[in-house]
Amino acid sequence: MAEAFLDRSINVTMIDMTPQLMATLDKDMADIILEFMTKQQVKVCLNEKLIEFEKNDDGSVKSLITDKQTIPADIVILGIGVKPNSELAARAGIKLGAKEAIQVNNRLETSVPNIWAAADCAESFHLITKKQVHNALGTVANKHGLVAGINISGGMAEFTGVLGTVITKFRELEISRTGLSEKEAKELGFDYEAQTIISASQAGYYPGSEKISVKLVVNKQSQQILGGQIIGFNGSAKRIDIIVTAVTAGLTVQQLIDLDLAYAPPFSTTWDPVQIAARQFV
Repeated sequence: MAEAFLDRSINVTMIDMTPQLMATLDKDMADIILEFMTKQQVKVCLNEKLIEFEKNDDGSVKSLITDKQTIPADIVILGIGVKPNSELAARAGIKLGAKEAIQVNNRLETSVPNIWAAADCAESFHLITKKQVHNALGTVANKHGLVAGINISGGMAEFTGVLGTVITKFRELEISRTGLSEKEAKELGFDYEAQTIISASQAGYYPGSEKISVKLVVNKQSQQILGGQIIGFNGSAKRIDIIVTAVTAGLTVQQLIDLDLAYAPPFSTTWDPVQIAARQFV
């Protein structure tokens, strides 16, 4: 929405009660987004809580009041998150699970025989933590629907799980993440190490080459990759799929380094930035 308003020459202020943008990223990566948004003339207010709205006599918004200031406003957009719409299931006696999402097994069967649940109302299995999570994403919903549909029709399909893979953008800045962040690895008690590199989206001498930042989180003992975050330009973010594949397959950093990834100056540096990040651990 900030991008849409900027494209219409509307001044934008973004207020977030958390200490960083995009809580699913580590702060050092989120700060890259903050710097870019600020350069794009978005006023970002972090660690700030909305208290109330002031209205004009006709009922339209006049300003909003936070715990730190009063901000005049003509339009206010609220981003209040998402939660599972599971009340009907609960009233029907179906068990709820992670964040009150409908509890399901790997065939997406609920606790009640012959009833299945899929998509944003249902939970998923996390491939790294081995715990049930609520992952309200379009990709997950689509795969849930396929598995549930096959099983409802008498087939035998399983949904293997999720890594919390996300990709998005703000104007030209591309953002992606998968698996565990450093913050999550620490909270979950993993023995991990993390490294961040800055490289180029294409060969440095190639026209249009831009900066890309890649962060990897690795299991210190096994050297298996636990997660990754990428922020950059010119096709940078889609490289997260390399990390997704590595995490899912249980690859070590050395195995990631050894992958025969494609190279030509318009697409990458000779060592892909994801492999450059992996090389920091060996």
